[in-house]
Amino acid sequence: MEHHQVAIYLVAMALGGLLGWLAPDAGPGLEHAINPVLGALLFVTFPQVPAAELVRSLRDGRFLTAALVVNFVVVPSVVAAMFTSLPADQAVRVGVLLVLLCPCVDYVIVFSGLAGGSSRRLLAATPLLLVAQMLLLPGFLYVFMGSGLADVVDAGPFVEAFAVLIVIPLALAWALQAWAARRPAGQRVSDAVTTAMVPLMAATLVTVVASQVPQLGDSLPDVAAVVPFYVAFLVVMAFAGKAVARLFRLGAPAGRAIVFTGATRNSLVVLPLALALPDSLAVAAVVVVTQTLVEVLGMVVYVRVVPRLVPAGKPAPPEPAVP
Repeated sequence: MEHHQVAIYLVAMALGGLLGWLAPDAGPGLEHAINPVLGALLFVTFPQVPAAELVRSLRDGRFLTAALVVNFVVVPSVVAAMFTSLPADQAVRVGVLLVLLCPCVDYVIVFSGLAGGSSRRLLAATPLLLVAQMLLLPGFLYVFMGSGLADVVDAGPFVEAFAVLIVIPLALAWALQAWAARRPAGQRVSDAVTTAMVPLMAATLVTVVASQVPQLGDSLPDVAAVVPFYVAFLVVMAFAGKAVARLFRLGAPAGRAIVFTGATRNSLVVLPLALALPDSLAVAAVVVVTQTLVEVLGMVVYVRVVPRLVPAGKPAPPEPAVP
């Protein structure tokens, strides 16, 4: 499955679209399944980040600083440059902001690894990126949309999503690590959990796409209008990520990882936040899902292009050993 995961994800999205079209009445039920599936996906992702490795990763100052700069300085600047050209519909703009301002924490690790990027560094940086985006997102929304957005966006779903999708899966993953370090049975369970990542990712894509296709309705023109912006974002961030990697003098594996973390967005984790918006902003969730579809196709191109964009040169600094 790992060797064919890109094809699996594309098939999953196609199946989700077909299911949503043939059985639109299943949409509301599938929406309720998104959080559990996402929580399970992140749970099987986090065991790959040893708790001790996280502490050591904080000493990798250049990579962590580069990841923070590309995601929370460069990306907002790129979004600001394209923001005034977006459709005027508030729901569309909120959806674009939600998805583009938050860096990916799940399949970015997969795609970066396929392109020769440092998956271990990205894994170790995941908790930091998650906390940073949850803390900064409300401020970014205020800057872009003004105080009026506070009247329609409830902070409760943000806190709930952070707890259900991040804190709980991360705590369970680290508990599993501790068990695996002490008992053979724990190691067997840990190995089995890790192998479930690709099927769970596919299940997540089917669930998300199938739940949102029935919501398109008359909003298809507005949703389609954001596709060129998502494509342009991927193109711009490829070169912006390379520039940041060069600025911090990172080797090829770390540099490729920076390109991927700057380009891939956290559409699956922010989707529950979009779904919690009032009915007047319901289109925002479809806008978020649309970014997922564009991005997965874009990652197929990235896997081939990024190794040429950031070619191997001087050997990168050795990565910390896994305890």
